[in-house]
Amino acid sequence: MIVDQRYPGTTEGGVGDWMKATEGRLEEIESEIAERLELRRQHPPRNVNERYQESFSRLDRLALAITTRVGTIGFFLVIVTWTAFWLGWNTLAPRAIRFDPAPAFVLWLFISNMIQICLMPLIMVGQNLLGRHAELRAESDFEINQKAEQEIETILLNLEKQVALIE
Repeated sequence: MIVDQRYPGTTEGGVGDWMKATEGRLEEIESEIAERLELRRQHPPRNVNERYQESFSRLDRLALAITTRVGTIGFFLVIVTWTAFWLGWNTLAPRAIRFDPAPAFVLWLFISNMIQICLMPLIMVGQNLLGRHAELRAESDFEINQKAEQEIETILLNLEKQVALIE
C-alpha cells in the first residue's frame, strides 16, 4: 500500500474517495449554515423595554412613578425640610401661633404615619413592577446569548468549510 503524501491518511487510489467525503462534508456544513441563518431570521430580537411599558395599567404607572420619585435624595430633602420646619415652628414659635404643641407633636405624627401607610404599598407594587422588568431583561439576555452562541457555531462551521476548501 502506497501512501499519497499530498493527502495524509489516503492511499494513491483513495484520493477520489477523500474528495467525495470532503464534498459531502461541505454540503452538510452548507445546509447547517443555511438552517441556522433561517432560524436567526425567524426570531428577530425584540425590545424588552417596549414590552415592559406596554404591560402597565394606569395604576401601575402611578405606582412606578411614585416609587421612582420617593427613592430619590430630593424626596428625602423635602421630608427632612418639612419635618425640621414643623418641629421648629411648634417648638420655637410664640405659644399663640403653635398648632401642634411639643413634646407630643400629635398632628405631625399622624400626618407622617399617613404618608408612610400610603407610600408603603405603592412602593411595594413599584418594586414588583421593577422586578418584572428585571426578569424580562434577564430572559432577553438569555435569548440573545443563545443566538450569539448559534452565530458563533455558524461562523465556526463556515471556517471549517473554508479550511476544507483550502485543503
